[in-house]
Amino acid sequence: MHYEIPEHALLDRTVAHETGFTLVLITIRDYAILTEMYGQGFINQLEHELRDVLAATAQDNEDCRDMAVLKVGPGEMAFIMPRRNSPADMAYEYKLKAQNGLKRTMFNHTGIGIDLGMGFATLEAGGDDSPRFDAALHEARRILRTPLDMQGLSIANTYNDILARKRITTHYQPILDFKSGSILGWEALSRGPEGTSFRSPVILFETAEQFGRLFALERVCRESAIANVGPLRDGQKLFINIHPKTMADPEFTPGKTLELLTSAGLTPDDIVFEITERHSVQEFALFYRTLDHYRSQGFRVAVDDAGAGYAGLTLIAQLQPEFIKLDKSLIDGIHKDPVKRALVETTVNFADKIGSRIIAEGIETKAQTLCLKDIGVHCGQGYFLARPAAPKPELSKECLGIQSISEVSTRSITCSLPIGDLAHPPHSIPADYLVSDAQDFFKNNSRFSSIVVTEDDIPRGLVMEYHLNRQLSSQYGIALYHRRPIETVMDASPLMVELDTPVEQAARQAMKRDHIKTYDDIIITRKGRLYGIVSVQTLLNAMAKIQVEMAKGTNPLTGLPGNVAIEQEVESRIAQNRRFSIIYADLDHFKVYNDTYGFKNGDGVLKLAADIMSWAARKHAGQEARVCHIGGDDFVLITSPESVERICRSVHRCFGRLVKRCYCPEDRARRWITAKGRDGVERDYPLVSISLGVIEICGNCSLMEIGERAAHVKKYAKSQEGNSVAMDRRPPLGSPEAAR
Repeated sequence: MHYEIPEHALLDRTVAHETGFTLVLITIRDYAILTEMYGQGFINQLEHELRDVLAATAQDNEDCRDMAVLKVGPGEMAFIMPRRNSPADMAYEYKLKAQNGLKRTMFNHTGIGIDLGMGFATLEAGGDDSPRFDAALHEARRILRTPLDMQGLSIANTYNDILARKRITTHYQPILDFKSGSILGWEALSRGPEGTSFRSPVILFETAEQFGRLFALERVCRESAIANVGPLRDGQKLFINIHPKTMADPEFTPGKTLELLTSAGLTPDDIVFEITERHSVQEFALFYRTLDHYRSQGFRVAVDDAGAGYAGLTLIAQLQPEFIKLDKSLIDGIHKDPVKRALVETTVNFADKIGSRIIAEGIETKAQTLCLKDIGVHCGQGYFLARPAAPKPELSKECLGIQSISEVSTRSITCSLPIGDLAHPPHSIPADYLVSDAQDFFKNNSRFSSIVVTEDDIPRGLVMEYHLNRQLSSQYGIALYHRRPIETVMDASPLMVELDTPVEQAARQAMKRDHIKTYDDIIITRKGRLYGIVSVQTLLNAMAKIQVEMAKGTNPLTGLPGNVAIEQEVESRIAQNRRFSIIYADLDHFKVYNDTYGFKNGDGVLKLAADIMSWAARKHAGQEARVCHIGGDDFVLITSPESVERICRSVHRCFGRLVKRCYCPEDRARRWITAKGRDGVERDYPLVSISLGVIEICGNCSLMEIGERAAHVKKYAKSQEGNSVAMDRRPPLGSPEAAR
């Protein structure tokens, strides 16, 4: 039988003449048995993943990035690549990486590992491709049926040389304590020599098992990890991976490990042995005796890859580890998957009860970090926090100071930022829209994670993509829901808030929801009708920005310093015996404008006032002046008495001219608007104006005295029509005359 060879399967002819090709055949052993026991669906998935793993492995090799992986028989994948070294070595490398890539699927479905078959053949350039391919495939299948002589592989000599010369380097990846924000410890990760296939830890350790050199390899890795870690801060730990077989090896003696620690200035209390759950423990009695002995010395224990291996909770119950490291498969998409979230929450509760700490591995995004912190996971590790490096790397700037929604929303935050400012355009559908159509919509529109169900533009429900997928992926999900209206699967009681709701209030409401709905989108309404949608991630980002600005002592809307800055500036000038003036500014009829034109336009007026005052201060007083926003529509400008008149004149003239642009043409032409006042009575109100009250200080006085006089002068200024200035004609505060 001839196979149709893609044009790029045989690479560039020039390369071919120099090197020739190798055909590699990777097969699923026991294909028929696995099909009979676990079904065709499982074997199809295994074949699909095998093809993907082989293609992904090729992507790491420049010469093979266009490599085509062909299915040449049941459970058989073949591909052609430039011959750079021994065909057996090349095939063996791909076999090991493929086995590692399929481990998780095999464990999840069968509880056992997988041993792939491998064959290979040389393939020379020239002539017709298909006959040459068939001949090479026939040869590869013949070799596949021949027992493999491991020591006969040329890589055996290379591998033994690596161990003999201890050509192992160690990278360190930090483990972040979410509660304290500090580094709990470092995981030591071994790497082989640069530029070789053994650089990959997968190849390094899988080959060690095949050659029976696992203990020798781990001894070299352990020596490198301890010798190169450098100083540890108080309480920090060094996490070292230990294979269960190694710990049960008679040569794995505590004396040698203690010698290494002593030479590095460490103690057993600094070390945590990570025991991977991906490998079964055969010699239970010896293993547990050895483990107890190490614990008596002061060593700690962590179960690695929890949730992805042999024993699950049984191994954890038997080991009673100080740390439980959750496998990356549980962390992927946890912020979108309520089932994974519930499972991790349960594991955290379990760990708290037995005195263990949870470490989430494989964290790659901010969203995952926020979700894990919100659940209560104790610690985290992954590329988002820091990549492994040597020497020990710092945590990434992006992860520092990150706060979950529960941490942010429980703080006292006051900000007028309305949630409507964060809204994104929603996608709405009627209640009779089919579930199947909704599923198709999500597949074709990746930027949407939710759909709002409406009736006459009034929100009636919410459909989150991950909730819909969870329902449809259940045993009878498709049969029950696929052709039914969307109202049968929608959340009929989503969180809905009006567009002028402050973001911190919306966050508090979001956190009161059931855990399964914590990260559902929030529907924004305008007088009860659909206005937009806001994701929890957007809400968190906005609140984090607010907190940063408030931590700086600035108003998050205008960016101007607040009350603390005013007090510090006033006290500093008094202490320096400086004569200065305070201009207290207040906007007239601002509330009426805000109620009529909305928060967003109201914020625009506040920013306009802030910009004009800042401009006037720079123009007439330079660096000597200080403008502050004390909240709402109140501003304070501190400057020298000589510049007061010019500043006030500039502020009046510019604000009076520019504020008119904040009105519609009709209101601007009338110079008034009709609205309800604080008493609820409708009347005509003038356009927003600015009132300035000016006081002078020339000596020692209290902040209370300053506040009382400024309020009195401001009140007088506001009693005047339009833009006005009230200058305090009394003796300056702090002067001998004022004290009489």
